[in-house]
Amino acid sequence: MAQCVQSVQEFVQDSFVPMVAVLCSEEAERVTRKNKLGFAELLRPFCRLTSEGHIRDPNNQMQVVKNLRICVNNVVTSPTPASAASSPALRRLLNDVVLSCQPQEGAATNVITAGDYDLSFSDHCVKASLPWYSAWRETLLEVSTSQHHTATTPWFEAYRENFLQSMPASDHEFLNHYLACLLVVSSTEAVPVEQFLKLSQEQHRVQHSGEYTNPKWFIPNTLKYYVLLHDMSEGDEQRADSVYEDMKQRYGHQGCYLLKLNSRTSSAEEDEQIPDPWSQYLHRNTLQNQVGQNNISAAEGDDGASTSLDSHPLQLDPASSSGSLHALTAANAELKKGSREPEGPAGGHGACLTLNDHDHIRQFIQEFTFRGLLPHVEKNIRQLNDQLVSRKGLSRSLFTATKKWFGGGKVPEKSISEPKSTCGLLYPPEAPELQIRKMADLCFLVQHYELAYSCYHTAKKDFLSDQAMLYAAGALEMAAVSAFLQPGAPRPYPAHYMDTAIQTYRDVCKNMVLAERCALLSAEILKSQGKYSEAATLLIKMTSEDSDLRSALLLEQAAHCFINMRNPMVRKFAFHMILAGHRFSKAGQRRHALRCYCQAMQVYKERGWSLAEDHINFTIGRQSFTLSQPENAVTAFRHILTNDSRQTATQQGAFLREYLYVYKNSSASHLQLPLPCIHSSATRVYFGHERRLAEGEKQAATHVSLDQEYDQDTAAMWGHLEEQLVAAANRGTVPANFQPTQCCLNSQTDNLRHPLAVAEEPIIVEVTFRNPLKVPLALSNLSLLWRFSADGASPSQDRTTDWSAAEVITNEETVSMAQRDDVVATEIIVEFLLGPEETKTARLRLLPHATGQLHIVGVVYDLAAMLDLMVVRGRQDLKIRGPRLNQTKEDKMLIRHGLDLRLDPIITPPMPLMEVFFLQFPTALLCGEIRKAYVEFCNVSGVALCGLRVASTHPDFFTFGSQTTTPVTPLSPTSAENCSAYKTLATAREPGSVASEMLVSAEDFSQPSGVMDIPMDGSTLQPGQSTQLPLWLRGPDQEGVHEINFLFYYESTEKGIRISHRVLRHTVFICASRSLSVQASACRSSVPPHHSVEDRGGAGTLVFVDVENINTSEAGVREFHIIQVSSSSQHWRLHRCINPAKDKDCKLTSRERAKLCFRATRCKPHQATSDAVEKYTFADLNLGNERIISSSTPCGDFFFRGCRPSESQRADEAPSRTSCSRQSQCVPAEDRAADISSIVRKCNELDLNIIVIWKAYVVEDNKQLILEGQLHVALQSIGKEASSLTPKEEAQEMVLLKFKSELPPPAVPPSAELSQLIKTNLHYPETYTHPFVQDSLCVVPVSLTLSNCSSAQVDVLIDLRHRSTSGESLEVHSSFTWVGQTQYKLQLQPQQVLGLTLRACFLQPGVYNLNTPRVFAKPAEQDAMCETSQQTASPALIIISSSSA
Repeated sequence: MAQCVQSVQEFVQDSFVPMVAVLCSEEAERVTRKNKLGFAELLRPFCRLTSEGHIRDPNNQMQVVKNLRICVNNVVTSPTPASAASSPALRRLLNDVVLSCQPQEGAATNVITAGDYDLSFSDHCVKASLPWYSAWRETLLEVSTSQHHTATTPWFEAYRENFLQSMPASDHEFLNHYLACLLVVSSTEAVPVEQFLKLSQEQHRVQHSGEYTNPKWFIPNTLKYYVLLHDMSEGDEQRADSVYEDMKQRYGHQGCYLLKLNSRTSSAEEDEQIPDPWSQYLHRNTLQNQVGQNNISAAEGDDGASTSLDSHPLQLDPASSSGSLHALTAANAELKKGSREPEGPAGGHGACLTLNDHDHIRQFIQEFTFRGLLPHVEKNIRQLNDQLVSRKGLSRSLFTATKKWFGGGKVPEKSISEPKSTCGLLYPPEAPELQIRKMADLCFLVQHYELAYSCYHTAKKDFLSDQAMLYAAGALEMAAVSAFLQPGAPRPYPAHYMDTAIQTYRDVCKNMVLAERCALLSAEILKSQGKYSEAATLLIKMTSEDSDLRSALLLEQAAHCFINMRNPMVRKFAFHMILAGHRFSKAGQRRHALRCYCQAMQVYKERGWSLAEDHINFTIGRQSFTLSQPENAVTAFRHILTNDSRQTATQQGAFLREYLYVYKNSSASHLQLPLPCIHSSATRVYFGHERRLAEGEKQAATHVSLDQEYDQDTAAMWGHLEEQLVAAANRGTVPANFQPTQCCLNSQTDNLRHPLAVAEEPIIVEVTFRNPLKVPLALSNLSLLWRFSADGASPSQDRTTDWSAAEVITNEETVSMAQRDDVVATEIIVEFLLGPEETKTARLRLLPHATGQLHIVGVVYDLAAMLDLMVVRGRQDLKIRGPRLNQTKEDKMLIRHGLDLRLDPIITPPMPLMEVFFLQFPTALLCGEIRKAYVEFCNVSGVALCGLRVASTHPDFFTFGSQTTTPVTPLSPTSAENCSAYKTLATAREPGSVASEMLVSAEDFSQPSGVMDIPMDGSTLQPGQSTQLPLWLRGPDQEGVHEINFLFYYESTEKGIRISHRVLRHTVFICASRSLSVQASACRSSVPPHHSVEDRGGAGTLVFVDVENINTSEAGVREFHIIQVSSSSQHWRLHRCINPAKDKDCKLTSRERAKLCFRATRCKPHQATSDAVEKYTFADLNLGNERIISSSTPCGDFFFRGCRPSESQRADEAPSRTSCSRQSQCVPAEDRAADISSIVRKCNELDLNIIVIWKAYVVEDNKQLILEGQLHVALQSIGKEASSLTPKEEAQEMVLLKFKSELPPPAVPPSAELSQLIKTNLHYPETYTHPFVQDSLCVVPVSLTLSNCSSAQVDVLIDLRHRSTSGESLEVHSSFTWVGQTQYKLQLQPQQVLGLTLRACFLQPGVYNLNTPRVFAKPAEQDAMCETSQQTASPALIIISSSSA
């Protein structure tokens, strides 16, 4: 019964079988009770005939009866048969039948693909005999070629079978009336014949006295069959045979039978296993024991639910399943009167029977049916046929008449008039209409469906004409069934007959039991024909409020119809499964309700129907909890809370309370909690102490903190600085295993290696929590879970498993808190609140005390809804996936993720830890302003540190000073408030004074690779010790906000440890305001050179310095004072100030400009740069009463930091050009151009750096402050202007693409630059008097001085011939000529000065311009085409006057 393997025809046949009553004597009952069975129960497994029977119809045609089954029941008298079918006892029986038939847990499931859905069904729910299932599972045959079977579920089949078997006998039909009665007497009776007589009289009294309305009998002359029961273990077999012979004489050999039983004694053949065919037929009798064994009533009954959900705020109503055991007992008492409850275990049925006894019983049933029952039915069919023919005057046989009227091929009419009255009309038993119905039922029971259909059709017309609606509905029902069962299908199934019958039963007769039977039969017939849509519609119509169990079962079957269609309607299936689950829940069938919801969830899951998912999961959770499945309940509620729910806040609060209650009552401890959501990939891990805030005026180094956002470019910049520091510490090389320090790890950092943490320094894990609900959450006692391995074995279960429990210490289990804190101290956050839909981070700390490996597992906390007393404790693991791999082809094809070890640090021994503080550190500076600050280094660890260095992105911003040139500084910052940052000397300025000079080695200031060693006494900082050093700052040359980064580097004095060094970061922002703009230029003086050695070649260079105040007074600057101009160079120096201004000091207010003029000379030969050491000459020209020593700290430091990179860059560029010219010797033109350029550059090279030192007077808070600073200007060559301001980069113009290479332009000598190789000077008397009267020719001697300004040999050509024809020249001199040699060819050595004596001849007095000689020069060994005319000086005027005498 658990699995239905019948065809639909067999199912319909077995729904209507011949009924046989049993009356037993007490002695016969005692004999059968030895087998713990009543006589009717003893026969039940053998009531299906295995051979064919035959009867003859009224036309004397032979009809075959196949696979006939009879129903044998004890005679049960009931005073109220009409209400038996709807009695509470029967309802409880059906409820318990369904309750006891549950799907097997762990049974094999099959996954069916319907559209884009994958549905999982148990083999008990969907069978391979279904057409659609066979198509998926086995073949692709057409539906018409497959054998149709019932598409049901075991609990539905059990319900249907019990429902049909418990159908009450009705007056409008005879199918459930008894056709025969078995009279059973034991052979041990004293006089068995008397007992047969008593039983016969009892049967007659029950049938004909009128006292009993139940049971009902088919015909007045009921077949009595006499059975003599002989107990082989007790009675005398010969006596039994003699009694049987007497019975055959008395009742005929076809009306009696001798049945021999109990051939097996209890002691004989105890080991022989005899099958027990009775157990599956006695389920209603043993149901009470099954319920008790399966513990179903404890989980779903009244008591179980009320005790487990006593304090549940949303507990389900358990009243629908109350009193199930009592109901079962009452139902059995009503329906099985006379069959007492079997004693002992169910497996003891038939203990006294052998297999031969089984064959005897089977043979007895066959003899009774073939020799007694079928001939009796055949005789009554003939009698009824004759009566009907004689009463109605019809032809000889009703069969021929009906066959003539209703031919086999004729389709029944499809419209039946609506009933006009109720079913109140009753026919007397002898009414012809009832006789036709009785004959139809007899034909139906013996499988003569064609004759049965004809009779039903005739009776239906009569009943409808009489408006007897109950009788008409019954005739319509059986006519439809008979039409379906006719062999060969001569006519289609009249489904409209069934629809009319159901409507009449339900709406007119108000009899839901008959309507339900009609619907069950019609649905199975429709499904067998593939009409699943019509079957589903029929089943859904039968749902009503009067029976939740019936509605639930029919809705479930309707759902299966939708999934069985040719094109499965999956969503309708799921929807009706939800409806069925709801009705199952109302009926108290919680296991079935849970199953329905779970099957429907397969369709709704992950489809975006969040509200439907929430409802299903909530119901699954509640049902699972009431069925003592707390783990499943917790899982279901997790889905409600973790998905992005669209429920209201009130509903979400109810869900949360329900979940907390279920979770609290679950047996498992520290389960995974679904709330709040954790963004594992956003987890950040910080190693080390958090930044200590500044104390007083101290400003702590910013370092790294969790408050800072991670930036890839910034991290690369810090890594580059650290690489510079490591290279400087390792003699210029970076170790192969160098990895940049990462104090804070996140999803963007490199987490492929185990991070290194330090013992006794905290590890801070920042976990991001998100509350997806609209209700607040309260977390308490929040802490981290960890595993620690002291011997170096990995404590992560994901990576190794070869460690024992003794090697690993963890706080996941309840061990001694003191033992855990000795290894790793865990901080607990007492309260952590999350608002509705809030995302919040929690920073959890661990403090390791031992070295080893640590694995951070997850978090553990107490969870509660806000303002709720219910608190549960649980955990969530931190599972971080590494970045997706995308290197190999397999990585790109699959989804693979790399390692992420940010939560698996290695704990190393203690390291030094330094803190840095800044004092008097400004946030705003003027461009070029010098400010003195102080920096303090503190060793806050227990380990000494050394090797202190610093690198910066702006090395020209600060200096710690050099050891040799650092001025004496005050001991504390407070004593230096009014002191100048410069080293000064009091000197009175004298007009025309010469600059003070000092020679300084560049090695005193410069540091390799931009890394500065911090000058610390002893170079070691002991534990707990601190030191304070001065720090000079210079404002950036460009205005705006500047981000300046410092990276401090230090090492431990202990060598060979895993962490080689540590770094400390600091970032400052400096706002630079405009101060002064300095423009400088140089030109050659026309003054003839002196003949002294120190002034040769340099006396003629003038330097002009323009200083403009471009400050906008935003910083409160009132005025600037230029207090000193200094120079620094290896070759040149400022000699003296030749400014004509008589002001003692140079003051500049806003937008004022000052122009200063200086004479520059070359350095003395012994001061020039040697090849071994670079030495710079600093020359100071103070414009006030103080002289600032520019060669000392900080002026010299900032000069070398600000100007030397450009010099080194120029030095790098020069050899590159030379090398290019050497490599291209095969091209003479390029070679010449390179040589000429080099000569010209050296000719005009100046390489003079100007340092302008200023003071600014600022009014701030009614106090006047004096600021000081310096600006640098690098003069590279004569004739080119230089500025202290960095030129702004202009947008590059768009250049057209060139697709064809062009020839290189010809080398054109730079004529403008070659014209400055030679400087000329004319020396002559300004006034010359000559007596023209006495001598008409006046000859004046003129000296021409030629100075070679280049460092190469120069060929010079001097041409004295006049070639000027301009009017201006004619005006200046009327007529004079050079006499003597008029053309000279000379060669001047580098820097050589040569003088020539010329003679000018004048003919008359006047003013003459002597600057007419033309000088051509070219570098030696160059072509004549490089010869260029040299620039001439200003006009040289001479006055020739005439004397009188």
